Amino acid sequence: MSNEPATVPALPSTPSHGSRIHGCLLGGALGDTLGFAVETASDGGSHFSDGTQLTLYTVDGLLEALEWANDGVAADTTACLWLAYLRWLATQGVPVPDAAPFQPPRWIDSHDVLRHRRAPESACLSGLATGEMGTFYRPVNPEAKGCGAVMRSAPFGLIPFIAADAVYKLSADAASLTHGHPAARQSAGAFSLVIHALASGHNLRDAAEFAVRQLDGASGGGAGPDGARLRTDEMVDPGLTARLEAALRLGVAGSAPGPGDLAGELGEGRTAEEALAVALFAVLSTAPENTAPGTPDAHFRAAIDVAVNHGGDSGSAASMTGNILGTFYGEDCLPAEWLAVLEAPELVRGMASRLAAVTGS
Repeated sequence: MSNEPATVPALPSTPSHGSRIHGCLLGGALGDTLGFAVETASDGGSHFSDGTQLTLYTVDGLLEALEWANDGVAADTTACLWLAYLRWLATQGVPVPDAAPFQPPRWIDSHDVLRHRRAPESACLSGLATGEMGTFYRPVNPEAKGCGAVMRSAPFGLIPFIAADAVYKLSADAASLTHGHPAARQSAGAFSLVIHALASGHNLRDAAEFAVRQLDGASGGGAGPDGARLRTDEMVDPGLTARLEAALRLGVAGSAPGPGDLAGELGEGRTAEEALAVALFAVLSTAPENTAPGTPDAHFRAAIDVAVNHGGDSGSAASMTGNILGTFYGEDCLPAEWLAVLEAPELVRGMASRLAAVTGS
């Protein structure tokens, strides 16, 4: 794989960081909504899944840590995230373990939509229900590598002015709270790196290649383009590397095989690394340089269509696709008629606005 930056047409205008935050969270919720409807054959209206619920609680955990930092008080970010996820656990009708610390309710907890149970992944429930705060060295659910951890990880890439290795560590540590398999932690970290690169102004292919190069560095293949290295005490899961490299290779004009062969290369999106690979393929294969030139809105629609209809876990892949393109283009790429029927837009926008405010965006 070449280390040369890919050439991608420039954006019509560079979105503000605040617009990227709103685009990421709203775009992810839109993709999740459409994918969740396909998965559940829903005809009862537009609803997002537990993936969006947990993404918003990820934002809230980061908000609390940043609020403490802005007040000059150091906070354990992973602990803040764990407490936020425990508050989500309580909304799902699962008793919070007695051993877990109590945390007062926050603004996010006042929204009834988060109390609806939307087929949450079992690893998310069981990992939190242990009452133990999983860590990199002692993760809970050591065999779990479903989509739940990677799907909620976009917000880590939206925090400005931190290095790529810090973004990866935050995301991988947070994944360890529920998903202990290396592929899940590493996929979450890689996804956050894609968002981080896009929020820093990289184009789509460059951002994807950046994340893969960082993983290569962690496996001993050298440092990433910013000179940083990721954790070197754990080899990168070979299945993750293979899936992501396939997504980069196939996401080029005329390179994609038929649906059956595509699933063989990328997987069905049911595990963390497969979902990330499908999302990257959906974004890259529908990019303007690979299709007829179009608007950001057209690219968003086309990519979501690929992610939703790839034949596997539609919600996870489509949600991550929406996160990626919303970060890249900002909220202007989001179809107005889709936003008009989005569930609880005031909640999603409210969390985006709070993150933008606390990060000075």
